[in-house]
Amino acid sequence: MYASKYPSFSTSELQSIEDKLGNSAKKRVICYNNTIESYQEFSQYEQLAKVNYFLNDILPKVDKPNVDKENYWETPKEFLTMGKGDCEDYAIIKYFTLLKLGFEKEKLFMTVAYEKYTGQYHMVLSYFKDGDKYPLILDNLSFNVVSLQKRKDLVPNMFINDSGVYKLNQDSKLIKVARGAKQFKELIKRVQKES
Repeated sequence: MYASKYPSFSTSELQSIEDKLGNSAKKRVICYNNTIESYQEFSQYEQLAKVNYFLNDILPKVDKPNVDKENYWETPKEFLTMGKGDCEDYAIIKYFTLLKLGFEKEKLFMTVAYEKYTGQYHMVLSYFKDGDKYPLILDNLSFNVVSLQKRKDLVPNMFINDSGVYKLNQDSKLIKVARGAKQFKELIKRVQKES
């Protein structure tokens, strides 16, 4: 049994997706539902690895957001329906998929990091397991889920979730620096409307 229902699609939503975007979009959503359901019996680490691999594999990335807004964060339903997005959209769908599988939202963070090789900022999903110093990283640029400590290419800038915005101090502990991030709050409102 899922811990959270979102994202899920009703029969009428699936029909609407097929009418507007064709059978391949509908199949992508059904494939997501069936695949994630099959992950319920695995250990948490296996779920992390499988979710990261599956979503990286089936969803092609594009350089620009799908909506004419600067740095638009797609909801999981938008992302699955369209089948494309950029790094924050991957982090978002992974965040909500792991919530669906029963992960605690207090341990999951959208993470803005400086990517040394490209010289650009990049978003990944971080999972802080039971007080671990370094989170595990789910990244659309890597099929492997590894500790941030091993990701020498990433310099984390901020960690964002429901409870606020955080930075890592010198001891690799999360320190709250803001009550919330505007884009994350807007995303949650749009998700609530879709639920």
